[in-house]
This record gives sequence, C-alpha cells and structure tokens, in this order.
Amino acid sequence: MKFTQAYRYFTIILLVVGFISAVGCKSAKSVIASGEASDKLSAKQVIKQHQKKDANFKTMQAKVRIDLRQGQKEQGLTFNYRMEKDKAIWLSAPLGLARMMITPDKVRFYNKQDNEYFDGDYALLSDFVGVELDFDKVQNILLGQAIYNLKEEPHMVEVSENSYALQPKDQNALLELFYLINPSHFKMDSLQLYQQLKKRFLQVDYASYQEVKSQILPKDIKIIAVEDADEVGVSLEFKSVSINEAVRFPFKIPAGYKEIVIK
Repeated sequence: MKFTQAYRYFTIILLVVGFISAVGCKSAKSVIASGEASDKLSAKQVIKQHQKKDANFKTMQAKVRIDLRQGQKEQGLTFNYRMEKDKAIWLSAPLGLARMMITPDKVRFYNKQDNEYFDGDYALLSDFVGVELDFDKVQNILLGQAIYNLKEEPHMVEVSENSYALQPKDQNALLELFYLINPSHFKMDSLQLYQQLKKRFLQVDYASYQEVKSQILPKDIKIIAVEDADEVGVSLEFKSVSINEAVRFPFKIPAGYKEIVIK
C-alpha cells in the first residue's frame, strides 16, 4: 500500500469532517437507538440535549481500521489511534512505518516507505476545502458532535426519518450545513456540507455508537466527499477502545525526508 496517498486523502477528509466503523471491545457495548423523534421538541431543546452528550474523558486509545476508496481503487490499513482530548490526535501504522500527529497548532505526518513528510498548519487545508478548520472541529467530528457552536445562531428543527434535522435559520449561501441528531442519545446521525458554487459535497454518517465507561462514542462512521465528478470514501473500524489510560505520543520527522506539498 502507498502510505503517502493514503495519508493525503485521510488528512484532507479528516480535517473536513471526520470518520469511524464497527468496533469490537470487551469494555465497550453497542448503544441501541430505540428512541422516537418528537415534533414537540424545539431546536433549543435538541441543541441542549446534544451538548449535554459531549464526551467527557482525558485520553482515548484504540486500533482503527481505515479504508479508503477513490474510483475503482480501494486500500486499507489498521492503525494505532490515540487522543488526548483538546490537545492531540495521533495515528501510527504497523512498525511505525507512518505516523500522524494533529494538535491545535499543527498537522504533521510522515511515512518511512517513501521518505516523505507533511508539516503545516490548518490554513492550507482550510483553503483547499473552503471551510475554516481548527482542532476543535476535527475533534468534535470524531466524537459525534456538531462542528460549530449551535448556540451562536438560531436554528430550525424538524423530524426527518426519526432524526432531528437541524439547520441554521439563515443558511450561508456559500456553505449549507445540516445536522441529523439521534433521538435516543442525541449524538449526530449525520453531518452534511454543501458548497454549490464549488460543486462540493461532504457527508459524514454515524451508523452506530458504543458506550465505553458511560461515555457514548462513535462506533461506525462513513464519509463521502465529492468534488465535481470526483468521489472519495472513507470508513473506520475501531477495536479495543479504552479511555482514561496513560498514553504516549511519540513523533519525530526523520532527517532527510522530502516535504509533501498538497495542492
């Protein structure tokens, strides 16, 4: 597998909105979504419940299977995954052949197979996707939370296929945003972004969730990113999930590697 290509697609899509897929873990159990959406709940009530469900932990670690699909090409690999909430997200391929480190200030990764690395901030990728990105947005997506502060502007809500369909009352003409909120646990069922002028569409579907030490975390996420006629898909499968254990984030770009420029 080409680590460079995988990391390029993974980085871009991760920073637009997120990922995850089918987890098996002795300490985790699936969350059964059995609730029914009610048209009596206001947008403010849905937002309040959603924000109450924001995960509360210090660290998280797991093994995650990441599968990438572009056109007829598919590739996948299992990574070690670690997160320190609000501080760092870290991925490492088998034998340390490739690593990624995301912090509030930096996006960095390298792969030893091709002797290449990327070291930059969020500005380049924000320009690429047309959305202002930061660490909090990436983290929120990984945890099944809304990427923007829902209390900053008025929202509308309606029931759609047993989800609460939430959207800003005044949609941005350049970027339309939609959330589908689950009526059982009030985490996201789906996040959808549309940029009609640039012919871009991104959808993140949270097919299922799991409970780990009383925290509800995404279990199954699939991403579709479309620009014009080009489409990229990502799915992640998390295994052996644990939280609040001691973790390390070893990361150092080897000397002599060639810098990757994402255009």
